[in-house]
Formats: sequence, structure tokens, C-alpha cells
Amino acid sequence: MSSARLLPGAPVAEQVLSEVAASVAELRAAGVTPALATVLVGDDDASAGYIRIKSRQAAELGFVSPHVHLAASASQADLHAVLADFNADKTVHGVLVQYPIPGHLDYDRALAELDPDKDVDGMHPVNMGRLALGLPGPLPCTPAGIEALLAFHGVPVAGREVVILGRGATLGRPLAMLLAQKRPTANAAVTVVHTGVADWPRYTRRAEILVAAAGVPGIVRPEHVRPGAVVVGGGVRYEGRRLLPDVDESCAEVAGAITPRVGGVGPTTVAMLFRNAVDAARRQSGLG
Repeated sequence: MSSARLLPGAPVAEQVLSEVAASVAELRAAGVTPALATVLVGDDDASAGYIRIKSRQAAELGFVSPHVHLAASASQADLHAVLADFNADKTVHGVLVQYPIPGHLDYDRALAELDPDKDVDGMHPVNMGRLALGLPGPLPCTPAGIEALLAFHGVPVAGREVVILGRGATLGRPLAMLLAQKRPTANAAVTVVHTGVADWPRYTRRAEILVAAAGVPGIVRPEHVRPGAVVVGGGVRYEGRRLLPDVDESCAEVAGAITPRVGGVGPTTVAMLFRNAVDAARRQSGLG
């Protein structure tokens, strides 16, 4: 029987997107139409679906959303050329390259070609450096979404022990930097542990806030959780379209609060992408 309080992401996303819509309206009133460009390489059904969802959301918020669809056979140079065009286009404020891209292409090389100020994923090396130094810039979307989720649901973070299971570049490492920063919704004692540590449960069992970010389905079980802890499921894998989270559902029997299996961190990640996009439009237009 589940006893944990659920921490859904949808109301967090609704609040963030409401703020984004207000910012878009201000920009449009000042004569600036925010533009979020998308790039899809190949014909992966799931990736095409994600692009459609983001394009619909962009339209609802008042963005224009130019899109380029490259064939699966496109070369690295083809992809770089598209990014160069968007970099040079002053009417485009943000660019999203849908991941994954075909295996013969190098996503990191492509990302490095993007103007870091148009990087709405917050994953460009320059933006990761800005995060490490505490400088303004677009934040990685999933880590920023997790901070917002905890704040929205009134989970205190400052001064508490946060353990992150996973050290990946998209979640574990940037989240550790974000939650250690001096800010009311952060300022935590953060430990990063990973599956290369044989006794990783020794660390997770002491966490007041545990974030699973390993990308290993079901790796976190009740015996790995401190009773009453807050558990955030950040890592997932997909089997076809079936979502396989890091956190086993039975952890709700031990945790004090927990994100739901579906609808936890996901909605906040998308919301943060649009927050990055509108912030980019404000900066580039001199209004932010």
C-alpha cells in the first residue's frame, strides 16, 4: 500500500508555461516574435512525435517554430549547415536538435556548432561551463525541472543531504552543480554516486532527497531508500514506447514523497525547454 505523497510534474509545468506565455505576450507587444527552431534527422517515429508535440506547444505559447527535417542519410556537414543557417538568422532565438540522431552522426560535434545563446537544451559546453561557474545562461532542462518540482511542492532542499544516483552529462552532473549553488531552492549537501561504486546503496540509504538518474530500470528499490525520504525518478529507459523508470514503484511504501511513474519529471523538462527559449528571445532582443 502506497503511503508516500505524490509529486506530480504537471502542475509545475503549468505554472512555468503560464509564465512563459506571459513573457511571449510581452515580447510580441514589443514587436518581437519568439522563434524556436527544430531539427529532425531521420525517420524515427518517436522522435518525430516529440517534435510534433513541441511544435504544438510552441504554437499554443505564441512561438513560431521553423522546422528542418533532414534525411537519415544526411552527412555531418549537412547538419552543421542547417545549424549555421539558424545561428545566422536573427529571427531565430532558440534551436533544438532532436536526440537521438542516426548513428553515423556525432551529436556532440553538432551541438558544439550551435550558438550557445540559442541552445535551449542547455547542454552546449559553454553553457555547462556557465553552470559550473554560476554564470547566467540556459540551464539543462531536466535538472532545472527537478529543482522547480521540489520547490513547487514545498520540499526543502537548502542544508539537506541530496544523493544523486547517476553521473551522466544530461542529468546527474549538472543537477549536482545546480543543487549545490547558493540559492533558497538549492544550497544542499550533494553527493553523486553511480553504479561503478559497489556499495552505492550505503549512500542512497542516508539521503534525505534521493534522485535516481542512472538510466537502469528498477535499480532503486525500497531497501535502498531511507524511510520518509523524498525520491525523484529522473532516469528512464524506453522499451519501444514503454517507459521503464529507475525507481521501482514499491519505493512508495517507504518514501515520504515520490514522483509518479509517469508524469513526474517529464512535464517539467519540456516546460524548462520553453523557459530557456523565451529567455533566449528576451536576451537576444535586448528586452531581458
